[in-house]
Amino acid sequence: MSQHVPVRPVSRAFGIVALLALAACGGGAEGPSGPAASAPVPVTTTVVQPRQWNDSVTALGTVNARESITVTSKVSEVVQRVQFESGDEVAAGTVLVTLSGNQQQATLQAAEAAAIDADSQYRRGTELVDTLLISRASVDTLRANRDSARANVAEMRANISDRTIRAPFAGVLGLRQVSPGALVTPGTPIATLDDIGSVYVDFPVPETQLARVANGQRVFGRVAAVPGRDFEGVVQTVDARIDPQSRAVIVRGAFDNADRSLRPGMLVQVRLQEQAREALMIPEIAVIQVGRDTFVYRVREDETVEQAPVTVGVRAEGLVEILEGIEPGARVVVDGTGKLRPGMRITEGTVQEAKAQQADEAAPAGDAR
Repeated sequence: MSQHVPVRPVSRAFGIVALLALAACGGGAEGPSGPAASAPVPVTTTVVQPRQWNDSVTALGTVNARESITVTSKVSEVVQRVQFESGDEVAAGTVLVTLSGNQQQATLQAAEAAAIDADSQYRRGTELVDTLLISRASVDTLRANRDSARANVAEMRANISDRTIRAPFAGVLGLRQVSPGALVTPGTPIATLDDIGSVYVDFPVPETQLARVANGQRVFGRVAAVPGRDFEGVVQTVDARIDPQSRAVIVRGAFDNADRSLRPGMLVQVRLQEQAREALMIPEIAVIQVGRDTFVYRVREDETVEQAPVTVGVRAEGLVEILEGIEPGARVVVDGTGKLRPGMRITEGTVQEAKAQQADEAAPAGDAR
């Protein structure tokens, strides 16, 4: 005859044993949410304070000489003498090229002789008119002949002057492109001449930012040829027209260039600086972007953190402007935001300490000794 064995006491004993085993294995309430997980996270923080900030407009511009021409001849003639070398710095009026003018010199001498004769005949005529030997009409004709002869002399002298090519202003000459004996015609390039003691930098500004530009405003420029140097100038002119294709206006800045560092044609990174204003600026790495949400970690009085949604403005030089979301005097986390969650406690430390703690937390449990 079989006997019935009670099951309930055995099940109860098995449950007690299982609980003891879990406790021995460390599976109690001291889990991820226990004291080990609530250790303060080392971070660096900053207190948000208003500071002086200069808004700026950036653009790419081109250097232009204050005065710039290509030296050419007015007449067709053979080059007799070249009186400059490539790269010379010349004063205004310096003779650059002399063209052959033998024929014009001979014609000038003939014209001068004719002018002297016409002047003599006119003077004799004025003496005879008083004695009624010639009429006043004849004297008028002699006067006209004299004036015509003088005009011929002036014309020939101007023609000869055109065969001496001079620098119209002081500047630096480019590469010489003619040699003695070469035939030049009007438009033949002889050399370039640029006045670069001061230069212009022309750069486009979108019409939406036109109100932020004014004459006399400070402008800074950088060129690849002179790294690390800021060239300072002022806005001299804002073009009267806006390009209908690009919807931009050309702004001209004037820069002093005594050392000739800026050359015509150079590409310039231009920064147009506005008047200083107060702004809440914090390091850009403190701002966290998750999807469409932008926030910072603000530190409470009990050294715990909370997410503070913010609205940002301009970004420049590693800083970002906070328009809304935090007030002056607030303390925000700058470095070490990667492991933070709302409600966590923090301690003022360094980024290296934060990385070391993150490495310890990521190490397998078997590696701890």
